[in-house]
Amino acid sequence: MWALFIWVSLLVISITHWVYSWRNPKCKGKLPPGSMGLPLLGETIQFFKPNTTSDIPPFIKERVKKYGSIFKTNLVGRTVIVSADPDLSYFVFQQEGRRFQSWYPDTFTNIFGKNNVGSLHGLMYKYLKSMVLTLFGYDGLKKMLPQVELTANKRLELWSNQESVELKDATASMIFDLTAKKLISHDPDKSSENLRANFVAFIQGLISFPFDIPGTAYHKCLKGRENAMRMLRNMLQERRRKPRKNPIDFFDYVIEEIQKEGTILTEEIALDLMFVLLFASFETTSLALTLAIKFLSDDPEVLKRLTEEHETILRNREDADSGLTWEEYKSMTYTFQFINETARLANIVPAIFRKALIDIKYKDYTIPAGWAVMVCPPAVHLNPKRYEDPLVFNPSRWEESTANNASKHFMAFGGGMRFCVGTDFTKLQMAVVLHSLVTKYRWVEIKGGNIVRTPGLQFPNGYHVRLHKKIY
Repeated sequence: MWALFIWVSLLVISITHWVYSWRNPKCKGKLPPGSMGLPLLGETIQFFKPNTTSDIPPFIKERVKKYGSIFKTNLVGRTVIVSADPDLSYFVFQQEGRRFQSWYPDTFTNIFGKNNVGSLHGLMYKYLKSMVLTLFGYDGLKKMLPQVELTANKRLELWSNQESVELKDATASMIFDLTAKKLISHDPDKSSENLRANFVAFIQGLISFPFDIPGTAYHKCLKGRENAMRMLRNMLQERRRKPRKNPIDFFDYVIEEIQKEGTILTEEIALDLMFVLLFASFETTSLALTLAIKFLSDDPEVLKRLTEEHETILRNREDADSGLTWEEYKSMTYTFQFINETARLANIVPAIFRKALIDIKYKDYTIPAGWAVMVCPPAVHLNPKRYEDPLVFNPSRWEESTANNASKHFMAFGGGMRFCVGTDFTKLQMAVVLHSLVTKYRWVEIKGGNIVRTPGLQFPNGYHVRLHKKIY
């Protein structure tokens, strides 16, 4: 009896000590305030709750109000410092490779691949970034401009003649087809399998609780990746069997690199890179473009000013029927302000993760080595101390700003050495589509009901607009 009592007592003491250790992790200094949540689960369930507003996610907003702009938590079994503080977030980006390195939870790695560009560091990351810039760098974008404009014109013409178009899906299709053609010469009309459908399945489970059980969104996400990777692998192997003499797409360039003596590029790294590029290019840009057109529909004054800028470009041309030039594109001052404001409110990337390489003192707190740091761009972009009426769409707020890419108060495309290499490609596509839209079409809102019997664009929230060609 006494033996049983002793064993039970020891078990209770052990569990109590474990729970205490969970809630009070060791630190050589002072940890930020916060809660570690339940043992094993942490605050993972609260973190994954959907945000149905355009405001800062409730998980972040509630804890900032309670603990301040820097707090600790536990997500998917990892100790995390959450930064809603612009100074700390900027510091984390600037110290990449010295005090911090890119890190994402194991669930993210399972989804994007062990060799995805977000998980690689040092020489390999710089090598891959240099490869990508051969396509999305300054010279590559100048060459792409006519093709982007041609694609935009064709799709807008198609949409204007359809009874109804779900805009998010339509823009995703347009951008995916354009990017896939540049990357891998993929033609959906000639392929026996639907590559984009696999990415759609992948995206639907991307932000979901990580239960790999048949029927769950996460399981469908993994299956979507598996199918997409199988198609990409088959394409790569087929291309390696029949290489082209003159490279015309990114796959050709990758094959050249793989076959070089002493190369550090492997087939698996190349495939993971291709997968991430296809995903990032069409999902993020299509969401931003959908929101941009929605903002235009909601604000006649912004639409008027944007239209005036682009019609001025047409009036200043010697040949009114010629295509956009690089100089015209770079002259779109208000358009870039409009895109910045769209990116600020879109907050397409709700969290960016890094890992502390050493114990780091920041203000009164210590970030222990090995802990993750989660930078929260929405908290920075919707900070009323920096942005007056932060939830209001106002492109004019960027007139005096020099932060066109990354700064302490604008990190829509990341920051530091991992600043998104596709940023300029995204801006180019958005600007060109907007140019074609406001110079060639006008639209009016259709009120009431979800059934549209006239040519129109359907937004995700149920609103519709219909396109009419402009007559000059």
